[in-house]
Amino acid sequence: MKIRKSAVAGKFYPADKQSLIDQIESIRSKELPNINLDLKKNFILGGVVPHAGYMFSAFQAVHFFEIVKQSSQHFDTVVIINPNHTGLGHEIAFDANDSWETPLGNVSLDTEFGESLGIDFSDIEQLREHSGEVMVPYLQYFFDDEFKIAPITLSNQTYKNARFLAERLKEGASILDRNILIIASSDFSHFLSPEEGREKDALVLENIITLDSPAIEKVIRKKNISVCGYGPIMTLIEYAKLTSSNPKVDILKIGHSGEIIPSHEVVDYVSILFSDY
Repeated sequence: MKIRKSAVAGKFYPADKQSLIDQIESIRSKELPNINLDLKKNFILGGVVPHAGYMFSAFQAVHFFEIVKQSSQHFDTVVIINPNHTGLGHEIAFDANDSWETPLGNVSLDTEFGESLGIDFSDIEQLREHSGEVMVPYLQYFFDDEFKIAPITLSNQTYKNARFLAERLKEGASILDRNILIIASSDFSHFLSPEEGREKDALVLENIITLDSPAIEKVIRKKNISVCGYGPIMTLIEYAKLTSSNPKVDILKIGHSGEIIPSHEVVDYVSILFSDY
């Protein structure tokens, strides 16, 4: 069995099991009064979740995971679509390991589902990549049911690739009768003032709300907006439109790193729920 060891345990989240649990529990307890649990009644398709260090971005991330936990839905496979911060590997790739190891244990990959997608299998994209890995301890902590993961790196972030991947995900889930949850891993604007970051993020968020993937790609390129996982976000949007007659988008929480460590240059975090009425 080929196991991917944690690349960022001890950096983005604690490497010690109990310390990791304590950190998630502490942040969850602080945020719980602010989480819109009415959304647990919706049919959940997926969400946008930030991938920075837990001390910074878990305050947004826990909103998504708590709503999913309290919903009545069971997911066989959690598809984690992440951008590529290292630049290594293929345009689109499914991770070639059998399981991923975190301080909370091992999680198996749904290799059969990956094979149904007709995309490359490779492990180089995830070797030192953090943006997929950081989602796994959240899943282990919040999910009571057994599940597998489907980690996909989308390196070439175009509308064309996002649409292609969304179509493959829909078809693969249908053929194998998988109930899937899609996580689009992304932070928002990087190293800007809180005011400038908010202004630029708003240009992207308005197109996420209206499910307009081509407009997202266009505005990010035109305005040079540093939303690092816009490809995964476009994939989730296209999947939602393919599988739902009435997709609903709810922004759960917006924040930035300067709320934790004051700074004139911050990274922005947004958690978003995609569901069906």
